[in-house]
Amino acid sequence: MTNPLLAPWTAPFGLPPFAEIRDADFGPAFDAGLAEARAAIAGIAEQAEAPTYANTIAALELAEGILDRVSGVFYNLAGADSTEAREALMRELAPKMSAFASEITNNKRLFARIEALWAARDGLGLEAEQMRVLTLYRRMFVRSGAELEGEAAERLTAVKARLAVLGTQFGQNLLADEREWFMVLAEEDLEGLPGFVVDAARAAGRERGQNGPVVTLSRSLIVPFLQFSPRRELRRVAYEAWVARGANGGATDNRGVAAEILALREERAKLLGYGSFAAFKLEPEMAKTPDAVRDLLMRVWEPAKRKALADAGVLEGMLRADGIAGPLEPWDWRYYSEKRRMAEHDLDEAALKPYLGLEAMLGAMFGCASRLFGLEFREIAGPFYHPDVRGWEVTRGGKHVAVFLGDYFARSSKRSGAWCSAMRSQRKLGGEQRPIVVNVCNFAKGEPALLSWDDARTLFHEFGHALHQMLSDVTHGFISGTSVARDFVELPSQLYEHWLEVPAVLEEYARHWETGEPMPAEMRERLLAAGTYDQGFATVEFVASALVDLAFHEGAAPSDPMVMQAEVLERIGMPQAIRMRHATPHFAHVFSGDGYSSGYYSYMWSEVMDADAFAAFEEAGDPFDPATAALLEKHILSAGGSEEAEVLYTRFRGRMPGVEALLKGRGLLDAA
Repeated sequence: MTNPLLAPWTAPFGLPPFAEIRDADFGPAFDAGLAEARAAIAGIAEQAEAPTYANTIAALELAEGILDRVSGVFYNLAGADSTEAREALMRELAPKMSAFASEITNNKRLFARIEALWAARDGLGLEAEQMRVLTLYRRMFVRSGAELEGEAAERLTAVKARLAVLGTQFGQNLLADEREWFMVLAEEDLEGLPGFVVDAARAAGRERGQNGPVVTLSRSLIVPFLQFSPRRELRRVAYEAWVARGANGGATDNRGVAAEILALREERAKLLGYGSFAAFKLEPEMAKTPDAVRDLLMRVWEPAKRKALADAGVLEGMLRADGIAGPLEPWDWRYYSEKRRMAEHDLDEAALKPYLGLEAMLGAMFGCASRLFGLEFREIAGPFYHPDVRGWEVTRGGKHVAVFLGDYFARSSKRSGAWCSAMRSQRKLGGEQRPIVVNVCNFAKGEPALLSWDDARTLFHEFGHALHQMLSDVTHGFISGTSVARDFVELPSQLYEHWLEVPAVLEEYARHWETGEPMPAEMRERLLAAGTYDQGFATVEFVASALVDLAFHEGAAPSDPMVMQAEVLERIGMPQAIRMRHATPHFAHVFSGDGYSSGYYSYMWSEVMDADAFAAFEEAGDPFDPATAALLEKHILSAGGSEEAEVLYTRFRGRMPGVEALLKGRGLLDAA
């Protein structure tokens, strides 16, 4: 039988043949892809012809055709719709793919060809994008150990292979903990919960094979439970389970995994000649150094902590007014904060959600992209990789731009959080290739699906990443879409969130799911006025996580990361009633791979820019100003990694911004 992953894909838009793919197809397809890639790379390295850009760099860009295609499908499915077979294959692939990557960067003949091109670069007549790609290829090889010899090279290969295994293990342990835990609710435990929370709990119970409602560790369910449940003991049980993910002992405990990862990262950096892993990791980013990261975080930390401590005093007063001696605990914060928001802003999330149906917010999301960039969205039929997934063809002026897939509902086979990925990235080299872009979220399923304000922001955030992929317009896949500095990649996503807050957008799209009536003007005004509400809490839980991440990587690796975590939190004066957004055993951003290691600060670094970038539209007097949107697309969304991030941003805005825009946007200027 023909393997559908290896046969020509004849579905519309070159989509994968999802209905035909079986888990057993992936292993042989990876083997075929690796064999093809190894043969192609050997041919490049061993050819007799003198190195040219075409026969070396461009050839490398096209050397992994099957592998790219199979990986694009498998790794999306492994995160969004896991099975035992897929998890087993991920564990098998982790060292295999790491070894393959090391084979390439350890290939001395291949690196010699790149070095020859680098030495002669000024006389090669390269276009700007080609020069950029050559620069990045050489940097990738050097940072991967291409200049190392003998035992050092062998040890680095072993370290990277082990890190790949551990990163996969960390993520799978976390998914197992999230999948296994749930708390059954009796009917009396539903007291005080709004209808949408009750509906979500009943749906989660059915999904878990229970006869009644349950609370799971899905953020879209546990957070509203913590906001609305008056039963303090149940809140405590649910909260402690949530923050204990990855730290429950046994086979899924991530504390030892994290310790080994940190030790190996330190060794990796020192093999490459760096004083610390943070110094190594931050070198190609906008921040450049650990000191620059710490400076930004501490400039935000102090005003945020002052605001959070003031808010904690108010919430503890409410707790005592309920006859509870205190102190205010982490499982109390969201409950009393929701009560306070209702009292001070007359903003009831249960009354708000009917105006934030998923269908309405998708309309807003697509509508803004249409007004800004002229994109049009036409829903297309599957089959896709799961019945929950929906698809759209994206066009502009009648021309195909991309396929966009949305996978929005929580399920036990999906890892937590929200993300954007590409099953196929944009490029022109070797023929025009348009992207297949996927947004994955974990919203509570309902009839209809109603979003919280935070959910709606997440929807817009991930679509900002999707626009970065869909509007990419470069020749080389190596620099397309979101292939940019880690502390620049969040700019398009965080910037797109601003359009959700445009009053005219809410007026047009925020309509009651039953009646079609628009959100009342006074409700909309209260919602927007409360935009900075509880930002002391949100900023403290984020910055604490970023500071712990930095501390883990800027010195000697801790033998016990939990001890170091506690030391950092004590040193910065972490408020007692707030915990880190991501404690070490479930800090997937940092430990499920290298992506955000030493880089969790990136969201805040990008926020400095997104506040300033949206100000460009405000200064133009129109949130949909065509000229500003065209500049945004030209210099950021379509440019990928074709220039250094500072260059791209400065071309768009004329300068780099300061931290004041961030503090203002979070309502922290008065506390600064």
